Amino acid sequence: MDSKPSSEGNENSGRTAPCQRAGATCDNFLFIHSFNYLDRTPENLLRPWIEPLERLHARRNDAAQLGVSTRRRLSSALMYPVILHLGPLTIYSYGLMMALGFLTAGYFTGKELDRKGFDGELASSIVFWGAVGGLVGSRVLAIFEDWDQFIADPIHGIFTGAGFVWYGGLIGGFLAVSAMILRSGLPWLATVDCIAPALSLGHGIGRIGCQLAGDGDWGTETTVPWGMAYPNAIVGWNYPPGVRVHPTPLYEFAAYSAIFLFLWSIRKRPMPDGTLFWLYLILGGAARFVIEGVRINPVVVAGLSQAQLISIGLIAIGAWRLAAAPPLASTYAASASGPKR
Repeated sequence: MDSKPSSEGNENSGRTAPCQRAGATCDNFLFIHSFNYLDRTPENLLRPWIEPLERLHARRNDAAQLGVSTRRRLSSALMYPVILHLGPLTIYSYGLMMALGFLTAGYFTGKELDRKGFDGELASSIVFWGAVGGLVGSRVLAIFEDWDQFIADPIHGIFTGAGFVWYGGLIGGFLAVSAMILRSGLPWLATVDCIAPALSLGHGIGRIGCQLAGDGDWGTETTVPWGMAYPNAIVGWNYPPGVRVHPTPLYEFAAYSAIFLFLWSIRKRPMPDGTLFWLYLILGGAARFVIEGVRINPVVVAGLSQAQLISIGLIAIGAWRLAAAPPLASTYAASASGPKR
Protein backbone atom coordinates (compact mmCIF):
# COMPACT_ATOMS: atom_id res chain seq x y z
CA MET A 1 0.00 0.00 0.00
CA ASP A 2 1.53 3.12 -1.15
CA SER A 3 1.81 5.81 1.45
CA LYS A 4 1.02 9.35 0.63
CA PRO A 5 2.73 12.28 2.19
CA SER A 6 0.78 13.84 4.91
CA SER A 7 -0.52 17.27 4.64
CA GLU A 8 1.92 18.34 7.33
CA GLY A 9 4.82 17.11 5.29
CA ASN A 10 3.45 18.94 2.33
CA GLU A 11 3.12 22.01 4.37
CA ASN A 12 6.70 21.72 5.62
CA SER A 13 7.91 21.06 2.14
CA GLY A 14 6.08 24.08 0.88
CA ARG A 15 7.50 26.16 3.64
CA THR A 16 11.17 25.06 3.39
CA ALA A 17 11.61 25.37 -0.37
CA PRO A 18 11.40 29.13 -0.41
CA CYS A 19 13.87 29.33 2.47
CA GLN A 20 16.27 27.08 0.68
CA ARG A 21 15.99 29.15 -2.44
CA ALA A 22 16.40 32.30 -0.43
CA GLY A 23 19.39 30.80 1.38
CA ALA A 24 21.03 29.90 -1.93
CA THR A 25 20.48 33.42 -3.17
CA CYS A 26 22.03 34.85 -0.02
CA ASP A 27 24.98 32.50 -0.28
CA ASN A 28 25.53 33.48 -3.91
CA PHE A 29 25.34 37.16 -3.03
CA LEU A 30 27.78 36.75 -0.16
CA PHE A 31 30.14 34.71 -2.36
CA ILE A 32 30.07 37.23 -5.21
CA HIS A 33 30.38 40.16 -2.82
CA SER A 34 33.28 38.50 -1.05
CA PHE A 35 34.97 37.76 -4.40
CA ASN A 36 34.61 41.39 -5.52
CA TYR A 37 35.99 42.58 -2.24
CA LEU A 38 38.94 40.22 -2.37
CA ASP A 39 39.61 41.34 -6.00
CA ARG A 40 40.10 44.91 -4.88
CA THR A 41 43.90 44.78 -4.92
CA PRO A 42 45.79 48.11 -5.02
CA GLU A 43 46.38 47.70 -8.76
CA ASN A 44 42.71 47.07 -9.46
CA LEU A 45 41.61 49.87 -7.19
CA LEU A 46 43.90 52.27 -9.08
CA ARG A 47 43.04 50.86 -12.52
CA PRO A 48 40.57 53.69 -13.37
CA TRP A 49 43.41 56.17 -12.88
CA ILE A 50 46.24 54.01 -14.26
CA GLU A 51 44.60 53.29 -17.61
CA PRO A 52 44.38 56.97 -18.73
CA LEU A 53 48.05 57.43 -17.75
CA GLU A 54 49.02 54.35 -19.74
CA ARG A 55 47.13 55.64 -22.76
CA LEU A 56 48.86 59.02 -22.40
CA HIS A 57 52.26 57.31 -22.15
CA ALA A 58 51.48 55.26 -25.25
CA ARG A 59 50.52 58.41 -27.15
CA ARG A 60 53.77 60.08 -26.09
CA ASN A 61 55.76 57.07 -27.28
CA ASP A 62 53.90 57.19 -30.57
CA ALA A 63 54.64 60.90 -30.86
CA ALA A 64 58.33 60.27 -30.10
CA GLN A 65 58.50 57.57 -32.76
CA LEU A 66 56.75 59.90 -35.17
CA GLY A 67 59.28 62.60 -34.37
CA VAL A 68 62.18 60.23 -35.03
CA SER A 69 60.55 59.06 -38.24
CA THR A 70 59.92 62.65 -39.31
CA ARG A 71 63.53 63.62 -38.65
CA ARG A 72 64.73 60.64 -40.62
CA ARG A 73 62.52 61.60 -43.54
CA LEU A 74 63.72 65.21 -43.25
CA SER A 75 67.34 64.09 -43.32
CA SER A 76 66.67 62.02 -46.41
CA ALA A 77 64.67 64.82 -48.04
CA LEU A 78 67.56 67.27 -47.57
CA MET A 79 70.17 64.97 -49.08
CA TYR A 80 70.43 64.43 -52.84
CA PRO A 81 74.09 63.86 -53.75
CA VAL A 82 73.10 63.00 -57.32
CA ILE A 83 70.37 65.03 -58.99
CA LEU A 84 70.11 63.25 -62.33
CA HIS A 85 71.66 60.58 -64.54
CA LEU A 86 71.62 61.23 -68.29
CA GLY A 87 73.37 58.25 -69.81
CA PRO A 88 77.07 58.65 -69.02
CA LEU A 89 76.45 62.17 -67.66
CA THR A 90 75.85 62.54 -63.93
CA ILE A 91 74.63 65.84 -62.48
CA TYR A 92 75.77 66.25 -58.88
CA SER A 93 73.93 68.51 -56.46
CA TYR A 94 77.16 70.09 -55.21
CA GLY A 95 78.25 71.16 -58.70
CA LEU A 96 74.74 72.31 -59.58
CA MET A 97 74.44 74.54 -56.50
CA MET A 98 77.95 75.86 -57.04
CA ALA A 99 77.01 76.87 -60.58
CA LEU A 100 73.78 78.43 -59.32
CA GLY A 101 75.75 80.37 -56.72
CA PHE A 102 78.10 81.77 -59.36
CA LEU A 103 75.22 82.73 -61.65
CA THR A 104 73.31 84.43 -58.84
CA ALA A 105 76.41 86.31 -57.74
CA GLY A 106 76.99 87.42 -61.33
CA TYR A 107 73.42 88.70 -61.65
CA PHE A 108 73.54 90.90 -58.54
CA THR A 109 77.07 92.07 -59.29
CA GLY A 110 75.96 93.16 -62.75
CA LYS A 111 73.04 95.13 -61.30
CA GLU A 112 75.38 96.99 -58.96
CA LEU A 113 77.90 97.71 -61.68
CA ASP A 114 75.11 99.20 -63.79
CA ARG A 115 73.80 101.25 -60.88
CA LYS A 116 77.24 102.75 -60.24
CA GLY A 117 77.72 103.64 -63.89
CA PHE A 118 80.12 100.84 -64.82
CA ASP A 119 79.74 98.23 -67.53
CA GLY A 120 77.43 95.55 -66.13
CA GLU A 121 78.60 93.07 -68.76
CA LEU A 122 81.89 92.84 -66.91
CA ALA A 123 80.09 90.82 -64.25
CA SER A 124 80.44 87.70 -66.38
CA SER A 125 84.22 88.15 -66.53
CA ILE A 126 84.32 88.73 -62.78
CA VAL A 127 82.38 85.53 -62.18
CA PHE A 128 84.55 83.55 -64.59
CA TRP A 129 87.83 84.60 -63.02
CA GLY A 130 86.35 84.28 -59.56
CA ALA A 131 85.34 80.70 -60.37
CA VAL A 132 88.76 79.80 -61.82
CA GLY A 133 90.72 81.40 -59.00
CA GLY A 134 88.29 80.06 -56.40
CA LEU A 135 88.49 76.46 -57.57
CA VAL A 136 92.28 76.56 -57.76
CA GLY A 137 92.63 78.25 -54.39
CA SER A 138 90.21 75.92 -52.65
CA ARG A 139 92.00 72.87 -54.09
CA VAL A 140 95.42 74.16 -53.03
CA LEU A 141 94.30 74.78 -49.45
CA ALA A 142 92.56 71.37 -49.36
CA ILE A 143 95.83 69.73 -50.41
CA PHE A 144 97.73 71.47 -47.61
CA GLU A 145 95.07 70.40 -45.11
CA ASP A 146 95.49 66.74 -46.11
CA TRP A 147 99.11 66.69 -47.15
CA ASP A 148 99.78 63.02 -46.31
CA GLN A 149 96.96 61.82 -48.55
CA PHE A 150 98.18 64.09 -51.34
CA ILE A 151 101.69 62.64 -51.11
CA ALA A 152 100.24 59.13 -51.22
CA ASP A 153 98.16 59.84 -54.35
CA PRO A 154 98.97 63.23 -55.96
CA ILE A 155 96.88 62.72 -59.10
CA HIS A 156 93.75 61.93 -57.13
CA GLY A 157 94.47 64.82 -54.75
CA ILE A 158 94.56 67.30 -57.63
CA PHE A 159 91.72 66.07 -59.82
CA THR A 160 89.23 64.66 -57.31
CA GLY A 161 85.79 66.26 -57.33
CA ALA A 162 85.63 66.56 -53.55
CA GLY A 163 87.58 68.40 -50.89
CA PHE A 164 87.15 72.12 -51.58
CA VAL A 165 87.97 74.62 -48.82
CA TRP A 166 86.00 77.86 -48.83
CA TYR A 167 88.69 80.18 -47.51
CA GLY A 168 91.12 78.85 -50.09
CA GLY A 169 88.52 79.64 -52.73
CA LEU A 170 87.98 83.12 -51.29
CA ILE A 171 91.70 83.91 -51.39
CA GLY A 172 92.20 82.44 -54.85
CA GLY A 173 89.10 84.14 -56.24
CA PHE A 174 90.13 87.44 -54.61
CA LEU A 175 93.51 87.39 -56.33
CA ALA A 176 92.12 86.41 -59.73
CA VAL A 177 89.28 88.96 -59.66
CA SER A 178 91.60 91.72 -58.40
CA ALA A 179 93.91 91.11 -61.36
CA MET A 180 90.93 91.23 -63.72
CA ILE A 181 89.62 94.49 -62.17
CA LEU A 182 92.99 96.22 -62.44
CA ARG A 183 93.45 95.00 -66.00
CA SER A 184 90.01 96.40 -66.93
CA GLY A 185 90.81 99.82 -65.48
CA LEU A 186 87.97 99.73 -62.94
CA PRO A 187 88.35 101.40 -59.52
CA TRP A 188 89.14 98.50 -57.20
CA LEU A 189 87.30 99.62 -54.05
CA ALA A 190 84.13 100.65 -55.86
CA THR A 191 84.09 97.39 -57.80
CA VAL A 192 84.57 95.09 -54.82
CA ASP A 193 81.67 96.94 -53.16
CA CYS A 194 79.55 95.77 -56.10
CA ILE A 195 80.74 92.21 -55.52
CA ALA A 196 80.45 91.96 -51.72
CA PRO A 197 76.68 91.43 -51.29
CA ALA A 198 76.53 88.99 -54.20
CA LEU A 199 79.55 87.10 -52.88
CA SER A 200 77.80 86.49 -49.58
CA LEU A 201 74.65 85.21 -51.30
CA GLY A 202 76.62 82.99 -53.67
CA HIS A 203 78.47 81.52 -50.70
CA GLY A 204 75.18 80.73 -48.97
CA ILE A 205 73.80 78.99 -52.06
CA GLY A 206 76.99 76.96 -52.31
CA ARG A 207 76.43 75.74 -48.75
CA ILE A 208 73.10 74.29 -49.87
CA GLY A 209 75.18 72.16 -52.23
CA CYS A 210 77.25 70.99 -49.24
CA GLN A 211 74.05 70.04 -47.45
CA LEU A 212 72.59 68.16 -50.40
CA ALA A 213 75.80 66.28 -51.10
CA GLY A 214 76.84 65.58 -47.52
CA ASP A 215 80.46 66.52 -48.16
CA GLY A 216 81.55 66.30 -44.53
CA ASP A 217 80.79 69.90 -43.54
CA TRP A 218 78.36 68.85 -40.82
CA GLY A 219 78.92 69.66 -37.17
CA THR A 220 79.34 67.85 -33.89
CA GLU A 221 76.86 65.42 -32.36
CA THR A 222 73.79 67.05 -30.87
CA THR A 223 70.37 66.37 -29.37
CA VAL A 224 68.71 69.56 -30.62
CA PRO A 225 65.37 68.94 -32.39
CA TRP A 226 66.75 70.05 -35.76
CA GLY A 227 69.79 67.75 -35.59
CA MET A 228 70.24 65.66 -38.74
CA ALA A 229 71.91 62.52 -40.00
CA TYR A 230 73.75 62.18 -43.32
CA PRO A 231 73.54 58.46 -44.14
CA ASN A 232 73.97 59.05 -47.89
CA ALA A 233 76.91 61.44 -47.60
CA ILE A 234 79.40 61.30 -50.45
CA VAL A 235 82.34 61.25 -47.99
CA GLY A 236 80.89 58.50 -45.82
CA TRP A 237 78.78 58.58 -42.66
CA ASN A 238 80.49 56.65 -39.88
CA TYR A 239 78.07 57.36 -37.05
CA PRO A 240 75.80 54.65 -35.60
CA PRO A 241 72.03 54.77 -36.17
CA GLY A 242 70.23 57.38 -34.11
CA VAL A 243 73.13 59.85 -33.96
CA ARG A 244 72.32 63.40 -35.07
CA VAL A 245 74.72 66.27 -35.79
CA HIS A 246 74.47 70.01 -36.27
CA PRO A 247 73.50 70.79 -39.90
CA THR A 248 76.14 73.50 -40.14
CA PRO A 249 75.73 74.02 -43.92
CA LEU A 250 72.19 75.23 -43.18
CA TYR A 251 73.51 77.49 -40.42
CA GLU A 252 75.92 79.04 -42.88
CA PHE A 253 73.26 79.42 -45.54
CA ALA A 254 71.09 81.34 -43.07
CA ALA A 255 74.01 83.48 -41.86
CA TYR A 256 75.33 84.44 -45.30
CA SER A 257 71.83 85.11 -46.63
CA ALA A 258 71.25 87.47 -43.71
CA ILE A 259 74.57 89.23 -44.46
CA PHE A 260 73.52 89.61 -48.10
CA LEU A 261 70.20 91.15 -47.11
CA PHE A 262 71.94 93.61 -44.77
CA LEU A 263 74.60 94.67 -47.28
CA TRP A 264 72.05 94.93 -50.08
CA SER A 265 69.77 97.11 -47.95
CA ILE A 266 72.48 99.68 -47.15
CA ARG A 267 74.30 99.73 -50.50
CA LYS A 268 72.72 103.02 -51.63
CA ARG A 269 73.70 104.96 -48.51
CA PRO A 270 76.55 107.46 -48.85
CA MET A 271 79.69 105.71 -47.64
CA PRO A 272 83.37 105.49 -48.60
CA ASP A 273 84.22 103.10 -51.39
CA GLY A 274 85.15 99.72 -50.00
CA THR A 275 82.83 99.95 -46.99
CA LEU A 276 80.58 97.11 -48.12
CA PHE A 277 83.55 94.86 -48.78
CA TRP A 278 85.15 95.55 -45.40
CA LEU A 279 81.79 94.93 -43.73
CA TYR A 280 81.55 91.65 -45.60
CA LEU A 281 84.93 90.57 -44.27
CA ILE A 282 83.87 91.42 -40.71
CA LEU A 283 80.40 89.88 -40.81
CA GLY A 284 81.34 86.84 -42.90
CA GLY A 285 84.40 86.19 -40.76
CA ALA A 286 82.39 86.50 -37.54
CA ALA A 287 79.68 84.16 -38.83
CA ARG A 288 82.21 81.51 -39.82
CA PHE A 289 84.09 81.88 -36.53
CA VAL A 290 80.93 81.24 -34.50
CA ILE A 291 79.62 78.36 -36.62
CA GLU A 292 83.06 76.76 -36.64
CA GLY A 293 82.55 76.21 -32.90
CA VAL A 294 80.12 73.36 -33.66
CA ARG A 295 81.94 71.95 -36.66
CA ILE A 296 84.31 68.98 -36.66
CA ASN A 297 87.41 70.61 -38.13
CA PRO A 298 90.61 69.87 -36.19
CA VAL A 299 92.15 72.35 -33.80
CA VAL A 300 95.33 74.05 -35.03
CA VAL A 301 96.44 76.34 -32.22
CA ALA A 302 95.01 77.82 -29.02
CA GLY A 303 91.87 75.72 -29.34
CA LEU A 304 91.05 77.29 -32.72
CA SER A 305 90.68 75.69 -36.13
CA GLN A 306 92.35 76.89 -39.32
CA ALA A 307 89.08 78.52 -40.46
CA GLN A 308 88.74 80.39 -37.17
CA LEU A 309 92.29 81.75 -37.45
CA ILE A 310 91.59 82.95 -41.00
CA SER A 311 88.30 84.45 -39.79
CA ILE A 312 90.14 86.46 -37.14
CA GLY A 313 92.50 87.75 -39.83
CA LEU A 314 89.63 88.80 -42.10
CA ILE A 315 87.81 90.53 -39.23
CA ALA A 316 90.97 92.40 -38.31
CA ILE A 317 91.54 93.55 -41.92
CA GLY A 318 87.95 94.69 -42.30
CA ALA A 319 87.94 96.57 -38.99
CA TRP A 320 91.29 98.20 -39.76
CA ARG A 321 90.17 99.39 -43.20
CA LEU A 322 86.86 100.71 -41.86
CA ALA A 323 88.69 102.67 -39.19
CA ALA A 324 91.01 104.12 -41.84
CA ALA A 325 88.11 105.17 -44.12
CA PRO A 326 87.80 108.87 -45.05
CA PRO A 327 85.37 111.07 -43.11
CA LEU A 328 81.67 110.93 -43.99
CA ALA A 329 81.63 114.56 -45.15
CA SER A 330 84.02 113.81 -48.00
CA THR A 331 81.98 110.76 -48.83
CA TYR A 332 78.82 112.84 -49.27
CA ALA A 333 80.67 115.17 -51.62
CA ALA A 334 82.03 112.28 -53.67
CA SER A 335 78.65 110.56 -53.88
CA ALA A 336 76.95 113.75 -55.02
CA SER A 337 79.33 114.13 -57.98
CA GLY A 338 79.57 110.41 -58.84
CA PRO A 339 77.88 108.59 -61.72
CA LYS A 340 75.53 106.54 -59.49
CA ARG A 341 71.91 106.39 -60.55
